[in-house]
Amino acid sequence: MDGSHHGSLGVVYAVLANDIRRLLAYHIISQVGYMVAGVGMGTAIALNGATAHAFTHILYKSVLFMGAGAVLHMTGKSKLTELGGIYKYMPLTFVLYMVGAFSISAFPLFSGFVSKTMVVEAAAVDHRAWVWLLLSMASAGTFLHTGLKLPYFTFLGKDSGLKPKEAPWNMLLAMGIAAFFCIFIGVYPAWLYSFMPAPVNYNAYSAGHLFWEIQLLLFTGLGFFLMIKQLGGERKLSVDTDWIYRKAGPGLVYKVADHVRQTWRSLIGASLGMIGAIIRSLRGDFGRGGVLGDTWSIGATTIWIALFLGLFGAFVVFF
Repeated sequence: MDGSHHGSLGVVYAVLANDIRRLLAYHIISQVGYMVAGVGMGTAIALNGATAHAFTHILYKSVLFMGAGAVLHMTGKSKLTELGGIYKYMPLTFVLYMVGAFSISAFPLFSGFVSKTMVVEAAAVDHRAWVWLLLSMASAGTFLHTGLKLPYFTFLGKDSGLKPKEAPWNMLLAMGIAAFFCIFIGVYPAWLYSFMPAPVNYNAYSAGHLFWEIQLLLFTGLGFFLMIKQLGGERKLSVDTDWIYRKAGPGLVYKVADHVRQTWRSLIGASLGMIGAIIRSLRGDFGRGGVLGDTWSIGATTIWIALFLGLFGAFVVFF
């Protein structure tokens, strides 16, 4: 159950993200939520789904982050509000990114479809209605933001005036290799299923699965285009738990440091005052005019010497 909550939470924060890397990072939380949910349910189909999704997630998320990295490398920009209209200049990057976007969104014939739907099916078979609902909502949110919002406002949308060159060939090659496997697994899932921890008795391309997933994707796309103005990035910071160590933490440390510094200064001042008082007392006793600082007569000096020698001799004899 916790995994399904994590999947939904990651999608909610992705709604607020303006930086493309931050948006993709939040969707890692969402996708790992599917894996945690699968492990939590513990059935054979759930564990197979979690394992398969962990594998496919590495592939399509690599494509997505490499696509975002290529955009950042060629434009120097990473915020949705600073991008737009660059598909004309980076068409290959855009196409390869969309392979990853279709995969993470669980489009049929792409890798995410044959793994994500298995986890959702496991919740349905195990009669976990709330888990099934939350995972389905997270799936819709993933398509809404990684499959629609990010590519629309990054590559399409309003022209930002940027005219970058296409990404270098080595970047495109790396994206192409991962994108190939995203399609290969989606078209031929039996290859992936052969590595699962338990025999896979699941058909991702049944009529029911296809109908449900296509319906979910179509209505999500409709919602995006109806609310496109509200879903664009905004120039603001979304506060998350990292605020604790980025803002609150340093502020608290500075305040504690100020108190420690003031306490230390007070301690040093008190210590110096005490030392000064001791020095003044010693000056009164040992300085001129003091009891021990005045000139003694030869007789008094002799008596003191004899007294100390006697005490020393007694100490040597008895100890």
